[in-house]
Amino acid sequence: MAKWIQEKYGAEVITVTVDVGQLDDMKEIEKRSKAVGAKKHYSIDAKKEFVTEYVYPAIRANALYEGKYPLSSALSRPLIAQKLVEIALKEGASAVAHGCTGRGNDQVRFDVTIKSLAPHLKIIAPVREWGLTREEEIKYAVERGIEVPCSDKPYSIDQNLWGRAIECGILDDPDHEPPDEVFEWTVSPEKAPEKPEYVAIDFENGVPIAINGEELDPVKLIGELNKIAGRNGVGRIDHIEDRLVGLKSREVYECPAATVILEAHKDLEKMVLTRHEVLFKQQIDSQWTFLAYAGLWLDPLKEDLEAFINKTQERVNGKVHVKLYKGGLRVVRRSSKFSIYSQNLVNYNIKTSFNQVYAEGFIELWGLPTTVYNALKNSLKGGRNV
Repeated sequence: MAKWIQEKYGAEVITVTVDVGQLDDMKEIEKRSKAVGAKKHYSIDAKKEFVTEYVYPAIRANALYEGKYPLSSALSRPLIAQKLVEIALKEGASAVAHGCTGRGNDQVRFDVTIKSLAPHLKIIAPVREWGLTREEEIKYAVERGIEVPCSDKPYSIDQNLWGRAIECGILDDPDHEPPDEVFEWTVSPEKAPEKPEYVAIDFENGVPIAINGEELDPVKLIGELNKIAGRNGVGRIDHIEDRLVGLKSREVYECPAATVILEAHKDLEKMVLTRHEVLFKQQIDSQWTFLAYAGLWLDPLKEDLEAFINKTQERVNGKVHVKLYKGGLRVVRRSSKFSIYSQNLVNYNIKTSFNQVYAEGFIELWGLPTTVYNALKNSLKGGRNV
């Protein structure tokens, strides 16, 4: 793409790679940048910023798009776009470019974020513009002496600290089970240990701060939990997803840490928030998740929703124990100084402080609209006026 931009626009190209935990060789990327004639290359380590400014809000919002996808790739896009704009402004560039296709969600995330931050910058999307197949792209590169690492495994991979997305090849057929070769972070449940593993996660203001009693740096914590959950086969996701552009797609993800953290967080919330807060927050979380998925990270509504979400998280402090076993996970213990669960009230011991006599009056009032309606319905069935 860098060579194509040079040829089509006669422009000098500055390349930027943002490290959000994709495990790429940054020195090799810089070397390749120089090989294609880039004027300058920037390598930006944004792993911690990615976790604290993007993953943390997603945890607080229990972000699972369509109940399945933890937004791993989606969360990284506005951050990468922001860094692109920062470098473009620093270098006095007239345009920014990205490698998104015209069929996916990422083009929306990049374009909207870039336009919101720097509307004067031209956006170039070579893949969207040239319409080449992968084979044609490889041919184009070879003709210009650009080395392209090719593999006999036709999968497209995108990964960061929060998850790994695998597409293409046999995965395009939703009626075909993903072969085990597509997974790297998780073992198959059949090959996971025969004994369950327990992990304790401490939360403070709605985000994880420690694993098994050890406080860890945000980046290290997620990395460690990816390993723990992954070796127990936890975190594989396979679902049909509604892309923003209107297409349905079969998506396969590996999100070990995200799967465990989000389940633990939701469980802790139910212990410390009231029923009204929990039910209302489900609606807020769903809307927040859609905005993040749909490329509207900078939309004012997202900021408005976060005001409510962040207020609720002031009490989401405590410890959650999760049991991991052969691809499954269950919360088995939880505790919090903000818990509004009262063992004394729910105890079936007759000496409990809960006065059961009050229930009769409550039931009478609670069910009054329902019982009145049914009385009316039954009377009309019989032809009697009420």
